[in-house]
Amino acid sequence: MEEGAQPPLMVSSGFLPAATLLESLILVSDDMASVEKGPILQRKNISAMMRRISLLSSLFEEIQEQVQKQPLPPSSVLCLTELYSVIQRAKILIESSVQGSLLWNLMQTESISNQFYTLVKEMAMAIDILPLSLLDLTADTKEQVELLHKQATRAQLYVDHVEAQTRDHLIRAAVTNNEGSRKSKGFVDLVRVRDSLSSIGVNSPEQIAQEVTKLEAEAEKQAGTGGLVVVSNINSLISLISISKTSVEENSTAHVDLKKRKVPTSNHQDQSFSSFMAVSVPDEFRCPISLDLMNDPVIVASGHTYDRSSIAQWINSGHHTCPKSGQRLIHMALIPNYALRSLIQQWCQENMIPTASEVERSSSKRRSSETAVDHISVTKAAADAVKMTAEFLVGKLATGSRDIQRQAAYELRLLAKTGMDNRSIIAEAGAIPFLVTLLGSPDSRIQENAVTALLNLSIHENNKMLIMAAGAIDSIVEVLQSGNTMEAKENAAATVFSLSIIGEHKAIIGAHPRVIPALVRLLGEGTTAGKRDAATALFNLALFNANRGKVILSGAVPLLIELLTDDKAGITDDALAVLSLLLGCAQGLEEIRRSRDLVPLLIDLLRFGSSRGKENAITLLLGLCKDGGEEVAPRLLMNPYSIPSLQRLTADGSLKARRKADALLRILNRCCF
Repeated sequence: MEEGAQPPLMVSSGFLPAATLLESLILVSDDMASVEKGPILQRKNISAMMRRISLLSSLFEEIQEQVQKQPLPPSSVLCLTELYSVIQRAKILIESSVQGSLLWNLMQTESISNQFYTLVKEMAMAIDILPLSLLDLTADTKEQVELLHKQATRAQLYVDHVEAQTRDHLIRAAVTNNEGSRKSKGFVDLVRVRDSLSSIGVNSPEQIAQEVTKLEAEAEKQAGTGGLVVVSNINSLISLISISKTSVEENSTAHVDLKKRKVPTSNHQDQSFSSFMAVSVPDEFRCPISLDLMNDPVIVASGHTYDRSSIAQWINSGHHTCPKSGQRLIHMALIPNYALRSLIQQWCQENMIPTASEVERSSSKRRSSETAVDHISVTKAAADAVKMTAEFLVGKLATGSRDIQRQAAYELRLLAKTGMDNRSIIAEAGAIPFLVTLLGSPDSRIQENAVTALLNLSIHENNKMLIMAAGAIDSIVEVLQSGNTMEAKENAAATVFSLSIIGEHKAIIGAHPRVIPALVRLLGEGTTAGKRDAATALFNLALFNANRGKVILSGAVPLLIELLTDDKAGITDDALAVLSLLLGCAQGLEEIRRSRDLVPLLIDLLRFGSSRGKENAITLLLGLCKDGGEEVAPRLLMNPYSIPSLQRLTADGSLKARRKADALLRILNRCCF
């Protein structure tokens, strides 16, 4: 064994033994090679993924021979475990693309493309920790793996624009068809519809009938989970292709009688169809088994989250392993993931996608009983296993080599990702001080893993105080300001947000001379997620009055106003919320008032913004008119959209928005005389 090598960490954490893991990898890779080929959709993404897995297959076979002679380095086991998860999910995704409804897959073309892209990036990250120098591999295999790693690292998101254009045309045709059926007007170009269907491989009455059957099955599935808007959109597609089918063969006996369909429909199909299909469900909200939006997310013994119905079916069919990691489950308890469920519900509300509230109410009594059983069935053995793993990993943080520290920090990051009990146990094992020390590591991966582990741990209320007590804020701010990677900076900003939730921490963190300027800098330079993390952290800190002047002096106001119109940033609501807070101090009011472009922007947001955005927009307009009405009110009155928008808000807005809109209308009314 190489100097400094340690027993495999993943084995101690309960993962599959190396030999079993490699056997599983080879089997799943062989299964991938035998997947039926020929899908017209996602052809480039599918072929690229299958080519990558084929290259990895020879690697697995060589490593399998090595395992028989000597144990693998711990990072190799971690890499193989991650690759197993990636290949399993790739297999599910490809099979769904090949065997599922072509039209349904076409409607989700961006979402499916993004799933392929995510899997490729996860593959690159897994290979990144593979110690090629410690493995007895042939030169050809090493060269192939290095080349694969470079290609996967440089890979870009690929969305077939032809598929997107075909999808958009079919959506427009479906909307037109709906309008025509209700108003006796609207014309669908059936020749073009047939051409669009033919371009994705649906070019005969029999194939159209198969598509209708698959779409009806999808509709019933969505109806069972409360997806009524989705059901109405699927019905629109069924109606459209059924009309196309009858135009090809008028006497076809396979014509679908829409009146006999048992799934519910919506009275607002044309309004919701385009908006729903344009929404891409975040990967973390999808069940790894079904790839659908999770309705009832639960955590299994491995720490991974699945939709209850999917994982229950998996377990009831005789499986005793985690589908994502391959790890054997030490118990079959399903722990409700309340935090993720809340995030999913919030996301559904923001995107105007109905939740399964009706289903929830009808089955609440049954599920409350299941929840109690689930909690009771979490055995002491499971908690002891987490404790033993955490203590083992903390020991490696303290005494291990740089490679071992990198791996141990990564495993703690994963272990802290789900479950409040896990976060408490890790903190009790003494991980926090060592993770804080590692924030200053020159190794970018160690720093990234350490700050993300602290972020995950900080979700636990008591851990927030422990992290602050460990003197972490200086090191976190150092990462936020000059971290080795953008991901490390952004996760440091998210950690600042999490820690500042506690009232007394707002003053302590805000008093640090570099934290607010660093957040403002990230607001301008970060990715979409980074900008949002920075904005929410600034919002939290600005809740403490003394911090507002610091936010303004750091130059946040011009950046926030600029972000209101940046569609790519996608943080309009967050930027508005911070501006609304800053308006509450004299410096903020003066700085905001200087912007000549803000008032028309706010009027547009009153018309087209989200509910939250409208509330903050009216807050800003009311504040500007109260403390500068002689200048702002005339500009509002000159805009033809302002009064109608305010009147709509007094009728349809939230209680808070209605009150403020009414107050602003009274101010404007006085200015007219």
